[in-house]
Formats: sequence, C-alpha cells, structure tokens
Amino acid sequence: MESVSACSKLNKTLRQHYLSLPQGGKCQVTYIWIDGSGEGLRSKTRTLDTEPQSLAAIPEWNFDGSSTDQSKGSNSDMYLVPVRMFRDPFILDPNKLVLCEVLKYNREPAETNHRISCNQVMEATKEHCVWFGMEQEYCLLGMEGHPYRWPKGGFPRGQGPYYCAVGADNVFGRDIVECHYKACLYAGVKICGTNAEVMPSQWEFQVGPCEGVAMADHLWVARFILHRVCEDFGLLVTMDPKPMTGNWNGSGCHTNISTKQMREEGGLKYIEQAIEKLSRRHQEHIHVYDQHGGEDNKRRLTGHHETADIHSFSSGVANRGASVRIPRQVGKDGCGYFEDRRPAANCDPYRVTEAIVRTCILDAEAGDIN
Repeated sequence: MESVSACSKLNKTLRQHYLSLPQGGKCQVTYIWIDGSGEGLRSKTRTLDTEPQSLAAIPEWNFDGSSTDQSKGSNSDMYLVPVRMFRDPFILDPNKLVLCEVLKYNREPAETNHRISCNQVMEATKEHCVWFGMEQEYCLLGMEGHPYRWPKGGFPRGQGPYYCAVGADNVFGRDIVECHYKACLYAGVKICGTNAEVMPSQWEFQVGPCEGVAMADHLWVARFILHRVCEDFGLLVTMDPKPMTGNWNGSGCHTNISTKQMREEGGLKYIEQAIEKLSRRHQEHIHVYDQHGGEDNKRRLTGHHETADIHSFSSGVANRGASVRIPRQVGKDGCGYFEDRRPAANCDPYRVTEAIVRTCILDAEAGDIN
C-alpha cells in the first residue's frame, strides 16, 4: 500500500489554474458538521449570490443523516444551523467555512450535538469570563495506517530526540504543520502555537485563549483544517489517545482554564478551590473526556509517559504526571490558570469545557455531567 494517497500526486499547478478563475461575484460556503461518530467531520459546499457579512446571511441547510450515522433512511433529513463563520483558506476570499450545529427532523439536537448544552452553561456563567486554551495533540499517518516516516513494519529510535526538535532525522511532517498553522491564521481560528511532540510524527497545536463556547468552535474548525491539509499532502491524521502501543507517548488535549477571579491578584485561592471540586468528581470527568466513556483514555492514562493514572486524581505545581497541573509561574505569581491534563486527543471540546464549568463554577450535583 502507498504511504501517500494517489490524489495528492495530481497536478497541483493545473488545479491552481481553475482556482484562480473569477467567481462572477458569487461566494462558495462550505458547511462543516460533526457526524454520528462524535469524532468525524463532514462538509459540503453551496453557492451564495453575495459574500455573507454575518451568520444571519447564511441560510440553514440539510443533509442525509442516514449516510453519516445520524438518522434512519426513512426519515433522514437533518438540519444544518450555522453557528460560526471563518474565511476559507483553501479557495480563499470571499469564500467561507461555516461550522454548523446538527438538529434532527423535530428540531431537537442530534445525539452528537453537545454545543447547545455547552452554550447554555457558558451563558449561565458568563459573568465569570471563563477563558480556555486547549492543546491538541495528534499523530501523522501514512495511508497504510503506520506513523509517517516510521520504518515499514518497524520502529524508529526510542523517544528522546523528537520533542520540539529540528533536523530531518528527528522531525517528520513539518510541512503539514506549518501549512496548517498558516491556514488557521488566515481562516481566523485562534491558533496560538505549535510544536513537535515526544513521539516521532506526533505534533501539537494550541488554540486560545477563547471565552465560553467559542473554545470548542475554534478547536473543531482547526481540526477540520488539519484534516484538509493532510488530504492535500496525501497523509492521514489520527487523534487516537494511544496511537502506538508500547513505550510511546499517547495523545491528549490538555485544557487550560481560568476565571476572572483566578486571573486577578490572589487568584490562586480560587484555582485551588476549583481543583478540589474536580477531585471529588474525577470519574465523572473521565467519563466525558474521550469519545467512549473513558475506554480510550484507559490506554493513555497509565501513570507513565507524562500522564496520571486513570483511577486516581492528583494535582501539583509543574507536575506533568498529575491529573491537574498548576504551572510554576502561576504558583509564583499567585494567580493565573490551571491545566486539566486528562482530556484525550479525541475528546469533544464542548463536553470537556461544559463539564469543567459545571463542576468548578456551578458546583453541579453528582450525575449532572452527561
């Protein structure tokens, strides 16, 4: 099997000729949504007569939910409701990418539409000005499913030289990372950094700070853009929490949180209070921190490879082996933010951010996280 897709080898110069043709004043809008897996992304494109200046100018649309595992064929139409608009980094201005919520035939949220409940919680707590930053780890794969540039059927040198590395013998796939970064900046995604990770062919990008539900909106679109960039290069991206078994790091989505009180002088007290609340609801959070009720994270949260054990809660200053970390500078300054290191790379950021706010601010009763 080829390590890169055949489509990636098509004549890109010829493609550019067609992309440079004038559009006659029309605008292409690509609708993006989360499919029935809760992890996969789908998209389709339509023409609008003019460039939309706001979400209100973008009409609702529909799709066949029976083909995305979101409905039965006998009643398959699902609604696409635009919720956030970005510039299109693939076919450029005036064209748009639009993230959408999915509603069922009766206008109720689809089973994988967790944005509505997340937004309700963020609106109920907006006076706290909750900021998030999420660190998305992922691994690049060849078309055969093996990590990109790993020896065929084998393994590279052990971990050590790859984290934040430089050099062709240590860094695999930087072209994709840099193109993704620029594409996100063009689109208006609040990407704030990137780095090579501990396992070879493993990378991370960071999104934030974002307030409230915007965090998850921006992260989902950053994921979509990453998949599209990888498509152009003929590779795959996986957000499996443990892409390779054995002595290799897993992939997480570390989540940084702060409230207005935490960011102000003396805020460390409020950080410690929030962590204490999280400690009491550890298993409930584990249940929503990956796509399969904690089963994916069992392979990652082992107490090794910079993780805490999934069965117990821990916290500490500058401790990357803890469930929740307080950065050293925050401990020194007495205010700032804390990092929940438990969310898996394939988590739904709507569920993660909602759960954290429910526990830390609303002090929700047991069982309220879903």
